[in-house]
Amino acid sequence: MPRRARSRRAPSGDGLSPRELVELATEHGLAELEVEQGGLRIRIVREHPAGAGSPPGGAAAPAPRAEASAAVEEHPANVVRMESPMVGTFYRAPSPTAAPFVNEGDVVKEGQVLCIIEAMKLMNEIESRVAGRVLKILPENAQPVEYGQVLFVIEPTR
Repeated sequence: MPRRARSRRAPSGDGLSPRELVELATEHGLAELEVEQGGLRIRIVREHPAGAGSPPGGAAAPAPRAEASAAVEEHPANVVRMESPMVGTFYRAPSPTAAPFVNEGDVVKEGQVLCIIEAMKLMNEIESRVAGRVLKILPENAQPVEYGQVLFVIEPTR
């Protein structure tokens, strides 16, 4: 988890500008910094701390949407893009030791479970909207996913 610094009082006469506070947060890789100076409280929240590396637990950071979109656009227009219905963690299998629900190249039926997305400690099975062949699985196992992020590219059967 990114480090946080909260409510530190600056010594009198040591007024830091907001720009200096942002530089301080960046320099120390802080996700959040809150400072009170002479009755004025400044809070800085950064979405992606520089140099923070991957999140704890060895999970990979989410792939940028531009890269995911580029990978999807390589496929013909008649494909179905299965998107994440929620924010959570993508899992290809029901447990770490089990086989994945599907692999690239597998033929799936409508309603077949493709993956699990864990959201708030609940495991949500994501089912295929169409019958077809899985062309591409975009996220890596145990990777955080966003709402609307493309998870699978499926070529429907004719």
